[in-house]
Amino acid sequence: MNIALTIAGSDPSGGAGMQADLKVFHRFGVYGLSALSAATAQNTFRISAIERIEGLFLYEQLNTLLTDMRPDALKTGMLLSSEAVRSVARAVTSYSLQNLVVDTVMLSSTGSSLLEKKASEVMKEELFPLAKVITPNIVEASTLTGVEVSDEGTMEEAALALKRFGPEFVVVTGGHLETETLELLYDGNAFHRFRGRKIAGEYHGTGCAFSAAIAAMLAKGASVIDAVREAKAFVTGAIESPLALGKGMKLLNL
Repeated sequence: MNIALTIAGSDPSGGAGMQADLKVFHRFGVYGLSALSAATAQNTFRISAIERIEGLFLYEQLNTLLTDMRPDALKTGMLLSSEAVRSVARAVTSYSLQNLVVDTVMLSSTGSSLLEKKASEVMKEELFPLAKVITPNIVEASTLTGVEVSDEGTMEEAALALKRFGPEFVVVTGGHLETETLELLYDGNAFHRFRGRKIAGEYHGTGCAFSAAIAAMLAKGASVIDAVREAKAFVTGAIESPLALGKGMKLLNL
């Protein structure tokens, strides 16, 4: 059986973070491993507290796990601190791990900061060069590059800037564009566009599910283009049949 690893924060609601990633891996028929990078107290409408996992303990989780099982792909979600980012980079390098998907989680769907400012610089310098794919949304792409991303042209500009940090592929996700969804994939030579109908409403955990689906597909041997295409279709389907279980944002039907 193919194996995928998520390195992410916890979400007690199950709508995002590690819990959502593991659900996605299961749906794709991939065995899921996990390492906790942060703990949160949250529900469908707010995060009330975040507890960091020290970088040394995160590395200990990864080192212990990887001496026993080797993932075919892995993804990062919320890392929070510079120490956590460096611990992931160290593990990826030490074990020569392939198919790293970096979901550049910076803000929660409810607006809470999930990545310290210094950590974003460390991520660009130390983790991006190790990544097969990075998946910033347009807000994250703007923050990481200084490009004000507001349309397809500026998505391309941001993708070009992000590619210079060293990832093999860049996917700028445009779920927040006004009239449609657009996932823009840049492979260093050409742009590939994956368009879709925008579905009204606010949904929790779309970025987590999208990046986890890419990682699951890569673990199964898919190309990046096919992985992005399947991930977009999967997330669209999960949005079309959402779960209104709490008082806030709707949850994806994973």
